[in-house]
Amino acid sequence: MHRLCYTFLALLLSVAAWAEDGSRLWLRMTEGKNTQVTGPACTATDEMRKYWKGGELELLKVRGYGPEDYTIACQDNKTTVAASTDAGLLYGAFELLRMQQTGADMRRFSITSSPTYKLRLLNHWDNPNGTVERGFAGHSIFWPETDNARLLQYARANASIGINGTVLNNVNAKPQALASENLQQVKHIADILRPYNIRVYLSVNFASPIHVGGLKTADPLDKEVRAWWKKKVDEIYALVPDFGGFLVKANSEGEPGPCDFGRSHADGANMMADALKRHEGIVMWRAFVYNPQDKDRAKQAYNEFMPLDGQFRPNVILQVKNGPVDFQPREPYSPLFTAIKKTSLAAELQVTQEYLGAANHLVFLAPMWQEFFSQFEPGYLDAVAGVANIGDDTNWCGHHFAQANWYAFGRLAWSPTMKSEQIADEWLRQTFTCDQHFLNPMKKLMVESHETCVNYMMPLGLHHIFAGTHHYGPEPWYSPKGLRADWTPPYYHQANSEGLGFDRTHNGTDAVSQYPKELCEQYNDINTCPEKYLAWFHHVPWQHRMHSGRTFWDELCHKYADGVTGARQMLAKWDAMKEFVDEERFNDIQRRLRIQARDSEWWRDACLLYFQQFSNLPIPQDMEHPVHNLDEMMQFRIPIGMYENPVRGYTQ
Repeated sequence: MHRLCYTFLALLLSVAAWAEDGSRLWLRMTEGKNTQVTGPACTATDEMRKYWKGGELELLKVRGYGPEDYTIACQDNKTTVAASTDAGLLYGAFELLRMQQTGADMRRFSITSSPTYKLRLLNHWDNPNGTVERGFAGHSIFWPETDNARLLQYARANASIGINGTVLNNVNAKPQALASENLQQVKHIADILRPYNIRVYLSVNFASPIHVGGLKTADPLDKEVRAWWKKKVDEIYALVPDFGGFLVKANSEGEPGPCDFGRSHADGANMMADALKRHEGIVMWRAFVYNPQDKDRAKQAYNEFMPLDGQFRPNVILQVKNGPVDFQPREPYSPLFTAIKKTSLAAELQVTQEYLGAANHLVFLAPMWQEFFSQFEPGYLDAVAGVANIGDDTNWCGHHFAQANWYAFGRLAWSPTMKSEQIADEWLRQTFTCDQHFLNPMKKLMVESHETCVNYMMPLGLHHIFAGTHHYGPEPWYSPKGLRADWTPPYYHQANSEGLGFDRTHNGTDAVSQYPKELCEQYNDINTCPEKYLAWFHHVPWQHRMHSGRTFWDELCHKYADGVTGARQMLAKWDAMKEFVDEERFNDIQRRLRIQARDSEWWRDACLLYFQQFSNLPIPQDMEHPVHNLDEMMQFRIPIGMYENPVRGYTQ
């Protein structure tokens, strides 16, 4: 009897240890057999000895490869991973494990791979008190303390998709980030991440010499200030010899910067770059700047940084958001990417879904990023940074499917020409099952989810019409008295009796002129401008004839209707997957998809009923009409706490 009890207890413990709660991410390997694995003493060899289940495996260090390149070859039941460095072996090892997990044919093959971008980083917006700005998955995994086992899993997950750097704290940096006691925590984190080829970086407050160093100024040309930064940098490298460098948000949204002292962004960045140079550290200087005086927020980063091109030190990288405004569901690319010629560039993408339904909505971002990357030659960037969606929630990202965006970011940062379908297929196989009856419909759902979201939120070039106190739901009417205009939706949608959209043509703010000539001409003409950007570049007349033959108003209505239909279909498709998914994850994802479907109606009804006041046109009869009243929509509020962790208690 006792033996039966112990056996039952062991079974329960085994089930608990492998609970389908999302904690294992896509690294759901089980320990392998006693397969022969030979190789140098390094992390790659350790990983393969634990998880490899194939035939004989040899890891070789040979000359002739780039610092992170690798080759994998398999013949006659023997597999070889070759690279010049431990990092190359590590990435080759994880590629081999991915093939094993996804059921690839591994009888005879040869692969050579190298990353497109040298630096592939996550930017964490984590605060010293453990909160995460725009975080929807709990508290920080770094601050104020760390769970070493979880941090190790974080390192493995990043290494498996090729991420080689992480910024540990918020770009809205607190001066205490550079306090000596804080740097001890940085050292602790760096020591855990280092074996997985991940360097750590810090966001820094430009006024740190005042708040931490006790100086009277932070003027970048002041000798005492420059000496303070050099001394602080030396202190950091004494603790973390492979420290990556600084990320800086300066003179933006109230953050201090060199302009406070009559200096330029180049002056500020170069001062830090000089301090970091002898340690081979870098400065990533964000180009996210705007002020309420200019007529068009979308033009301001270009106007401020173009005159400085060529004035930055070689170890300064200008970090530019993918679009000219702020991580909108869809934006044209920032014109800085084709205008800046003499300064290193990094693209900043947002993995956390600040403007895309937080942790409630399933929105696979690979198609959006693929749309961005496809506009440039693969080598035009020096770095890619992703604003992370990671917290201490059991499943890491709040929504189980939000893990796919972390995964997709890493895969595209390594190879930006990868197809969204391939990335979705890899992630689904590793995270759920290889059964084609599950894979085929779910791949389609994932790949179409971004367009669905754009349709029910802001189709046809509409942008930034979110609620004023959060970025979760719609409030196109939000315009409190006294608030700066560029923090209100009417500034962006410009709705009136004539039409809808922001005129950025030659007759408007002339933002089109910031793009290369061919694009400028295309965007400037309402008849050639891609309709997905139409209201971004044009104040579109309500009766403007679209490619579909509909008027602009009718097309807008149908896009919102398509978004609602798409969100409902996502829920229906998931409901049909129940037999392939464990109960815990199935129920959690189903609950969030129901919220998403309801939210899509909220977006449709709020936006169409509000804009109808200006168009004075009927909603087409061949589509479902709003189910709410505008006055109800205008009174609806969600608690801010719900937005920060939006799944708890939300039943709208």
